[in-house]
Amino acid sequence: MNKDALPQSGSGPQSCRLLLASIHDVGPRFEREVDTLASLFERTLGGPRFAMLVVPDHWGQAPLREAPAFRRRLRDWADAGIEIFVHGWFHRDRHRHSGIAGWKARHMTAGEGEFLGLDQAEAAVRMAEGKDLIEQIIGRPAAGFVAPAWLYGPGAQSALRTSGFALAEDHFRVWHPASGEILARGPVVTWASRSTPRQWSSRVVAALARRVLHGQRIVRVAAHPGDTAVPALMGSIERTLASFAARRRAGGYGELGAADTRMTSRPGMEPRNDPRGMSLQ
Repeated sequence: MNKDALPQSGSGPQSCRLLLASIHDVGPRFEREVDTLASLFERTLGGPRFAMLVVPDHWGQAPLREAPAFRRRLRDWADAGIEIFVHGWFHRDRHRHSGIAGWKARHMTAGEGEFLGLDQAEAAVRMAEGKDLIEQIIGRPAAGFVAPAWLYGPGAQSALRTSGFALAEDHFRVWHPASGEILARGPVVTWASRSTPRQWSSRVVAALARRVLHGQRIVRVAAHPGDTAVPALMGSIERTLASFAARRRAGGYGELGAADTRMTSRPGMEPRNDPRGMSLQ
């Protein structure tokens, strides 16, 4: 038996080394790119051992409510064991920021930090509507919430605490929103495709991560649809996933932490009807 393989019984997830991989910005706008990433992840990780972060209406141009075929695919992915997270609502930031928030908006994303400037009330509405929509589609609880670009303003942080989500994630941690309990620490390994310098630097960082992060109990890796347009990034993603998967088991976010944050699926959960009268199955 590989000494790095995780035990199947006799010890809890706290004692295991785990790879948490995710595909961001999942929705009908990027269906082809998501398929490309999902194929790479399944091939490299040995099955559907990853998460998908779903945007309900990407930039207001790709509403899930109007994409029945994609909704069926989401349900199939969830049934196959892929964890489905709510990933904002529009994924677009329409606020003007200053100070630290302004720096984050300029340097950590390109107009995508939707939850960076929202007040608590608006953040809570978008979280609740996203949670309800996604859970109607997949027929089980959403795995958690991840803000676009991993950016949370004070309003979003407050709204999360009463959102009912089991998990949340940012660049450096995974936590239980209601209690604030930190379930995993460490940087997420990801790539940037929007400029040549960012592509180069993210490949360098990924190569460094493959050397220095193997000692961590939890390693997180995330890819985005834009990565598929850059062969060098796709090669780096594959090498990174393979490197970590060789030393730890690819698993799920639901394996983290205390019993009250474990996620349980309800395969028999009946689909609810949309308030507008549309079934979302």
